[in-house]
Amino acid sequence: MSPLLDLPGAVDGDGIDAGVAWHYGNPVAEQRRLESGDGWVDVSHRDVVTMSGPDRLTLLHVMSTQHVERLAAGTWTEGLILSPHGHVEHHFAGVDDGETLTVHTEPGAGTGLVDFLTSMRFMMRVELAVVTDQVAVVAPGGTVAFLSRSTLPELPDRWGPPAGTWAHEALRIATGRPRIGIDTDHRTIPNEVGWIGTAVHMDKGCYRGQETVARVHTLGRPPRRLALLHLDGSAERLPAVGADLLLDGRTVGRVGSSARHHELGPIALGLVKRSVAVDAELLADGVAAAQEVLVDPAVGLHVRARL
Repeated sequence: MSPLLDLPGAVDGDGIDAGVAWHYGNPVAEQRRLESGDGWVDVSHRDVVTMSGPDRLTLLHVMSTQHVERLAAGTWTEGLILSPHGHVEHHFAGVDDGETLTVHTEPGAGTGLVDFLTSMRFMMRVELAVVTDQVAVVAPGGTVAFLSRSTLPELPDRWGPPAGTWAHEALRIATGRPRIGIDTDHRTIPNEVGWIGTAVHMDKGCYRGQETVARVHTLGRPPRRLALLHLDGSAERLPAVGADLLLDGRTVGRVGSSARHHELGPIALGLVKRSVAVDAELLADGVAAAQEVLVDPAVGLHVRARL
């Protein structure tokens, strides 16, 4: 649990985001401060994994969707680990300092990532560890930084008052950036949620699950598409993660994360079947929802995005 929960007005998060502050008493002001680039967020509940040894980048290059074999020190990157069928199993983001690659991932996901990469290293000289108890993730000014966990209590004096995860999540959702396990499910492929070109490098060598990604990228038309949902502001609640998205009583997708944005009002991310019209009004866990396209239903290498 973060020591910043002892700050005045701090309200603990829940679910996967428990252990850090949801807000500190004024989530609207916190969102505005973050949006201006002046704020920062305590996301020290996220798992942190280190990879050291001379073959660390080679191992991650071979196993992930990202081209990291010659990653320059100090350069941030993000990538995915896929199943053999191309479904997303892990998402990570981090930086190499020339000796150790440090990445962060969802709370509770670090051990699974370490176990998988350890099982695949064979004779490679790589050591992996979950170091969440020593290293904290914070998000200052729209960036991400790794700090010693012992320095967390002094950050408000150095950087000013923090913002909570409510503000952080509202801005993330508004920009259409998905979180694995919340905005994705066990069937999600990278093409559906906009990870092509950011977390997936299309010009690198083979990796597990590449065939599915390349086929959908070449032919276009992923099975589903990520959409920003503008929710009915008169509803008193937000839809639950994983709830059905309905169209005329039929299930046509699933709801992911949701939040109340200081300007847009209640918003959410949803995975919608490609065949659903982009202007169709949906029901998100009983709440009326209009769509804003994030991933074009016809997107692909040889298909020009129409929207």
